[in-house]
Amino acid sequence: MPGMYMKLLIRNLDRLTTEEELRDLFQVFGHVQSCSLVIDRASGKSKGFGFVEMPKVGEAKNAMKSLNGKTVGNSKIRVKKAEAKKE
Repeated sequence: MPGMYMKLLIRNLDRLTTEEELRDLFQVFGHVQSCSLVIDRASGKSKGFGFVEMPKVGEAKNAMKSLNGKTVGNSKIRVKKAEAKKE
């Protein structure tokens, strides 16, 4: 069924964290459908946050609980459910 996945917002990422590292972090908890860092167009560097989509809500909730407040690189990351974009 479409729409049964969960999108997570990961904030306060170390600017040196790569998409691959982010994916690896979340794959411990289950399948990662997509993973993307938000990149500053001008500098080409990470803006310090990104999104991870996981198809199974239970796995996503487990990842969110386990990884929220975890130190990755030099930053304590914050993980929460991404809010749906307002149209």
